[in-house]
Amino acid sequence: MTRLKKGLRYYYKVGSDNGGWSKTHSFVSRNGDSDETTAFMFGDMGTATPYATFSRTQDESISTVKWILRDIEALGDKPAFVSHIGDISYARGYSWLWDQFFSQIEPLASKLPYHVCIGNHEYDWPSQPWKPEWATMYGKDGGGECGVPYSLKFNMPGNSSEPTGTGAPATRNLYYSFDVGSVHFVYISTETNFVQGSKQLEFIKRDLEGVDRRKTPFVVMQGHRPMYTTSNERGDAPMREKMLEHLEPLFVKNNVTLALWGHVHRYERFCQLNNYTCGSVGPVHVVIGMAGQDWQPIWEPRPDHLTDPIYPQPERSLYRGGEFGYTRLVATKQKLTLSYVGNHDGKVHDTLEILASGQVLGVNGAGIKAVDSSSGGAGEPGVIGDSGESTFSWFVKGASLLVLGIFVGYVGGYVSYARKKAGTGNNWTPVKSEDM
Repeated sequence: MTRLKKGLRYYYKVGSDNGGWSKTHSFVSRNGDSDETTAFMFGDMGTATPYATFSRTQDESISTVKWILRDIEALGDKPAFVSHIGDISYARGYSWLWDQFFSQIEPLASKLPYHVCIGNHEYDWPSQPWKPEWATMYGKDGGGECGVPYSLKFNMPGNSSEPTGTGAPATRNLYYSFDVGSVHFVYISTETNFVQGSKQLEFIKRDLEGVDRRKTPFVVMQGHRPMYTTSNERGDAPMREKMLEHLEPLFVKNNVTLALWGHVHRYERFCQLNNYTCGSVGPVHVVIGMAGQDWQPIWEPRPDHLTDPIYPQPERSLYRGGEFGYTRLVATKQKLTLSYVGNHDGKVHDTLEILASGQVLGVNGAGIKAVDSSSGGAGEPGVIGDSGESTFSWFVKGASLLVLGIFVGYVGGYVSYARKKAGTGNNWTPVKSEDM
């Protein structure tokens, strides 16, 4: 839609006189003069169906849509958009499931722009053209769709595409970027070529180097398969190695603020990472693939997954959630806030705050701030330095030592007093020095 005025609510219907018209919908157009940014972001949602289509369907997707609708209503006339980063409908070759999916997201997509990037369940098939020797994870996840429904049912910015090597249309909507308020968003494909010499890698280089940080101080990268995860994704290990080799240096060099990933069906927030190391450089990585699909080995015991293994949490992983949900991004030119909302109660369970200066603050569900500070040392209360320990934790340690010292001093003083008192009482017999 072109020639829209900025930040104005439009009302519209869809259809024709012959075929009939929809009910009246409305949306608020983007305001290019505003510094504010609001987005609802998640991966791996799928759709709920009244039929037993697969062993595990995506019934939780209903709750995801419900809570995002609540947040949209609370926005009033503020514009926003939805970001669905891969594994869209889980149709896997059954076209009627795409219809079911679009019916389910209509309350969202009729009000907000619905941005997507491609996932393995839209694309992967053994005959796809890009299948390097190290990409052992490419199977029949797409059910033979080979990216065709994904390419034709969505129309994203840019003109990125890759040939399929068959008579099917080229795969579209692979990598693109745009500005909204104070944030520059970049979408990439983890299912097509991103290594040295690829068109996608050249696009990412040019795009990141051209970002005007005075206009958009925050840069958010989004793709499907994660660069970092603590789940049991052994099959994707070669993929992550190539991402670390070809993509991470670009992220670090160009000061990417935040990297969001799907594929793993849980929420997980990391520190600022560069080559598996927490520090003051590199983006904060967050896995947000918890919008509906459910099969992932878990981190905490759940009554309906008693036989699934549980994986330990390393220090670089600062928060892991076992519940379904979505994330809500709100940004101004001063600060970007990412909140994890749980479907089970509609409440925020983890919050990440990043200042335009690059300082990273994170508030977990317990209300304790944690994440690396760009200063590399003790800063404001709750800010973490490179040591990975917050000022708050140092305060607790110091207070504990002080209390321990007071206790030891009290005990020592009491013992000394008791001995002195015993020396002046009648419960001892004096002796002469020569008798001693």
